Amino acid sequence: MPKNTKIKSVAVIGSGPIKIGQAAEFDYAGTQACLSLKTAGYHVILINSNPATIMTDDGTADEVYLQPLTLTSVTAVLEKSRPDALLPTLGGQTGLNLAMALDQAGILQRLHIQLLGTSLKTINQAEDRAAFKHLMTQLQQPIPASTTVHHVASALTFAAKIGYPVIVRPAFTLGGSGGGIATNPAELTQILQRGLTLSPVNECLIEQSIAGFKEIEFEVMRDNLGTKLIVCSMENFDPVGIHTGDSIVYAPAQTLTDTELQRLRTVALTIVEALDIKGGCNVQLAQDPQSSRYAVIEVNPRVSRSSALASKATGYPIAKIAAEIAVGFNLSEIKNPVTQTTYAAFEPALDYVVAKIPRFAFDKFPTADAHLGTQMKATGEVMAIGTTIEEATLKAVASLETTATVQTTLLPLGHVTTAQLLAALTHPTDQRLFYLFAAFAKHWPLAKLAALTQITPFFLSKLQHISRLIQGLQQQPTATRLLTAKKYGLSLATMAHYSGLTPNEILATTASQPLVYKMVDTCAGEFASATPYFYSTAFGQTTESQPLGHSVLVLGAGPIRIGQGIEFDYTTVHCVKAIQQAGYHAIVVNNNPETVSTDFSSSDKLYFEPLTLEALLPIIQLEKPLGVIVQFGGQTAINLAKQLAAHGVNILGTSVAATDLTENRQAFAALLAKHHIAQATGTTVTNLVEAKAAAIKVGYPLLVRPSFVLGGRAMAVVHKASALTPVIKAAVAAGHGAPILMDHYLAGQECEVDVLADGHNVCIPGIMSHVEGAGVHSGDSMAVYPPQNLATAVQQQIVTIATQLAKSLHCIGLMNIQFVITDQVYVIDVNPRASRTVPFMSKVLKRPLAQLATKLILGQSLTDLGLPAGLLPQIAQVAIKAPVFSFNKLPLMPTKLSPEMKSTGETIGLGKTFGQAWHTAMADSYHLENWQLSDGIITDSETWAMPAVQAWAKDQDIAMTVAITPTNLPTETPAVIFSLAAEPGAPLIFWALNHAKTMVTALDTLKTLVTVTTTAEHVIN
Repeated sequence: MPKNTKIKSVAVIGSGPIKIGQAAEFDYAGTQACLSLKTAGYHVILINSNPATIMTDDGTADEVYLQPLTLTSVTAVLEKSRPDALLPTLGGQTGLNLAMALDQAGILQRLHIQLLGTSLKTINQAEDRAAFKHLMTQLQQPIPASTTVHHVASALTFAAKIGYPVIVRPAFTLGGSGGGIATNPAELTQILQRGLTLSPVNECLIEQSIAGFKEIEFEVMRDNLGTKLIVCSMENFDPVGIHTGDSIVYAPAQTLTDTELQRLRTVALTIVEALDIKGGCNVQLAQDPQSSRYAVIEVNPRVSRSSALASKATGYPIAKIAAEIAVGFNLSEIKNPVTQTTYAAFEPALDYVVAKIPRFAFDKFPTADAHLGTQMKATGEVMAIGTTIEEATLKAVASLETTATVQTTLLPLGHVTTAQLLAALTHPTDQRLFYLFAAFAKHWPLAKLAALTQITPFFLSKLQHISRLIQGLQQQPTATRLLTAKKYGLSLATMAHYSGLTPNEILATTASQPLVYKMVDTCAGEFASATPYFYSTAFGQTTESQPLGHSVLVLGAGPIRIGQGIEFDYTTVHCVKAIQQAGYHAIVVNNNPETVSTDFSSSDKLYFEPLTLEALLPIIQLEKPLGVIVQFGGQTAINLAKQLAAHGVNILGTSVAATDLTENRQAFAALLAKHHIAQATGTTVTNLVEAKAAAIKVGYPLLVRPSFVLGGRAMAVVHKASALTPVIKAAVAAGHGAPILMDHYLAGQECEVDVLADGHNVCIPGIMSHVEGAGVHSGDSMAVYPPQNLATAVQQQIVTIATQLAKSLHCIGLMNIQFVITDQVYVIDVNPRASRTVPFMSKVLKRPLAQLATKLILGQSLTDLGLPAGLLPQIAQVAIKAPVFSFNKLPLMPTKLSPEMKSTGETIGLGKTFGQAWHTAMADSYHLENWQLSDGIITDSETWAMPAVQAWAKDQDIAMTVAITPTNLPTETPAVIFSLAAEPGAPLIFWALNHAKTMVTALDTLKTLVTVTTTAEHVIN
């Protein structure tokens, strides 16, 4: 069937800010879809509020609306742009829910907008728990005994009838929000109250638990003619009961018999046919490990996190092909872009194993509840490709960038008692993989571990094999044992740790078995492939990767985590574009399956590998690039620069020495002193004894910061001596032996700039001021451009200091500098790399800052690029970068804003005035669209007792309610919840998160909200 010629323009709804459960996978899918639709000749209109993504670049769509994803806002855009059609299945749950809301409000009908792809009827049938259950009954497909409820009482009655445990699944939510497993009536009541609140239709499914079954996923494509295929089968390492986003996943499915695989495959295709899916779809099934019994779990009638993983695992671009199906093309007409010879109707075949391991934030927030269940908690994930399960798993572990000791030993930190081991295996956390290795190290029987964890014995046998390889190295590290260990993926650091040999000795012994590079071709080598997408393996004799020549290698940022997010994927992709424009080949190394940078078509060659010295050096030796760019891979790439340079690798841009100087707190302080640039009084320490002496000398309050960390890890403001010890201990642990800086804390206005420099001259695109004062991490602050209350003289001083620093460091490319203004301008921090503000400022100024920086790194000057020295002229618009928090996904995580970054993503607010920009930003980031002063503020007694809060509140004409017993609060209250409680899980915070209430956790944010709302109400009145 040819493409749909009745429509000329298509609107695409994005997924908004990055949050736990809905992350970069939708930037990847949305970008692919928009470009695909443009290639097909359609005028593409994009609505999305996330400034950090490639998707919201001007070139991705013909019209880009950086607007809130609310019914009011999206309706206004559709009324203005008048598209012929709408494609909602690429924006995650946000996109689907908005499409449903637009339809129910009659907007689509009134504006004559056709819905493309999977119909709303199908979406409703798949997402509405009762409708889906009815369809499964019609298809005679087994589902766990269940009922749909809207009230707690009916749920309790049903659970008593079928028996506990039961699973709660709220309708129309993402990442399992509000769900969980209840083992008794009290737990069911608690989970259900939250689930009903979070469900947009106030509906939950209560389902008999099949926890312990194998969880299997199929990514399915179906076209308009009904042709359908399985793109990828995936099997969860963890049994049913742990959200698939939090589980280790392998592709293809590993432990099913052929009969089981074919049966489940047929079930997935039958369901997709019955739903009349048009495009991509994710089907989740459960297989009883003890019998032929299976059950249907759920269907996602859209692209998902799993489809991003499946796309990268197979090389089959699901979102691109789904978009083409949506506008009328069929699978037999669409060329497979990987082979460029076969068609998309050809089902992928894999001759390798893919492992996905989630990345969590519990290393950053140790008080958060790390237990895993049906509600997703991971912030990101890594993917690795290998010849065996062992190799793929260990490569994925090497990619995680967690505690170095854990990644080396494969064991949890510290001594583990038998009781701790039993608890960790019975009640899983993010560390379960390492506790399993610990159990095998203690020679626990495999059968015992299978009984405790319900993990399939086949997977456990693979971990046991790794453990036995380690034990062999401990006993006698022979050449044969070292070669075998290398073949199965043990890292150089792990082999050195257990064998007692040096890394160089191991390298010499295993040199006869070098890594080779294999191509991902979607067809197990049966057809020639044109796509340069590679993975390493120690199994094999020949390398399929031929050096490109005249190339530049770019390091990505690895998994998305709090403190290092999608902004570095954005800068990596822009860096690649600039390298290609300059006439070089661009090679990317990264391991994040969710992102645009790991799309096979984003660069000239892609290596899906760990970002470690061990993985990078062989690639560099093979490719012999002109140099390596580290500025766009966040702290991950910066931390690798020194090691690479020590091995003779040419680091392009700002020198490693200059980078090291900015990271070395002591050397940096000396540089500031040399240039008479104001800095807080401070010193460096390496242990608690030194810290206690320094605290007396420097004076409280103190700002404590480790070196070489990202996202303010272990940073804290300490107000008194009794609070110093735990902060220093955390900083020592996070810093891995690097010096800790202790500064006198300066309270004041915080500002930051991104700098473009060519080694001689310096251009400053703009100054951003923060709404929240010093002491709140810049990633959690509202950043405002242009600054609203900054004196011209102060701005000039910021420009002068930034210019001085960039010149003295011989900065080439990008650099971020943070300031605090009190009695004068003080420098807080310098990051000699791209930062999270680069995409924001690029969108606001309509200048591709990362591309410009890359051109400077490759040798052009500011003059060549037409950029003046000094500050660029301000634009006549106000832009606000507003943080988004995923507190409701991480119970017991601290919510009060501090130097430790907590946000998972951001939105942008644009307006002619600060007030307009503020309201737009708050609509998506804090879900405050129509709050008025009369709606009031609810706080707790701990917050109310703070002098600063009382001093501000007494001058305000606004109702402040102090909630002594939050459970008595009306659940429908429109009030803003305000809490500065330091204790994680404080009663009001717990109540607010359970009832999905807007919560403000910094006084400066609340002050600005009230001021802006007061001004707006005065204007209206």
